[in-house]
Amino acid sequence: MKFHYSILIQWSDEDQKYVVSLPEFGPYAHTHGDTYDEAVKNAQEVLELLIKTYEEQGKPLPQPATLQLV
Repeated sequence: MKFHYSILIQWSDEDQKYVVSLPEFGPYAHTHGDTYDEAVKNAQEVLELLIKTYEEQGKPLPQPATLQLV
């Protein structure tokens, strides 16, 4: 099954790292990376773990956000 969840990557001057948010999974779903590529890799790993955990606990997965262009 293919999932289409958002991954928001932002540079943090304070941390000197890329900070990643997974918004559909709430305010505490974060990771980071020293490089952009590392941040993407870590985000994918966290996303897979979140999906697996939700499924194991029988919780419904959040609805993926969609972008509507006008």
